[in-house]
Amino acid sequence: MGFHTFDADRADALEDPGRFRYCSAEELLAALATAPDAAVADLGSGTGFYTDAVAPRVGTCYAVDVQAEMHDLYREKGVPETVETVTAGVDDLPFAADALDAAFSTMTYHEYASDASLAELARVVRPGGRVVTVDWTRDGPGEAGPPRDERFGVGDAASAFEDAGFTVERAETRRETFVCVARR
Repeated sequence: MGFHTFDADRADALEDPGRFRYCSAEELLAALATAPDAAVADLGSGTGFYTDAVAPRVGTCYAVDVQAEMHDLYREKGVPETVETVTAGVDDLPFAADALDAAFSTMTYHEYASDASLAELARVVRPGGRVVTVDWTRDGPGEAGPPRDERFGVGDAASAFEDAGFTVERAETRRETFVCVARR
């Protein structure tokens, strides 16, 4: 399966409040269940749409994206004080072992899903920390998101996290998306 990143030329679409229909800020924060001083990473942060929802409720939120252009657009929009931008792939995160209390990705798992990326998450998320994944499901109608052949089912994601040493606490399919909450 070939992975590609979201086209930075279409980044305005990442600011559409309609994205909350796939995962609300409240649902994401509840799934993360972090303390106010937590260190959290948004994997595939883009222009910071979901980063901005989490940042006021944690100590530090790292906006991780492989595309520097996305960080440039985020800076134009205005990066909150509690956010640090990080240009890196999920398979090579510049964090110390056990440095993160949690990590999350919204509609980006299909862009980085690999054994190397999940092993890297197992390295940087502290024991007891969570990784919350919301992504386009392979089983959905295909109206939005990437082509179906680039998507995963919730079972695929849950198995991959378990293989990387996580315990899956929640795994469910929705109409167009899935949610997987894994604890290290």
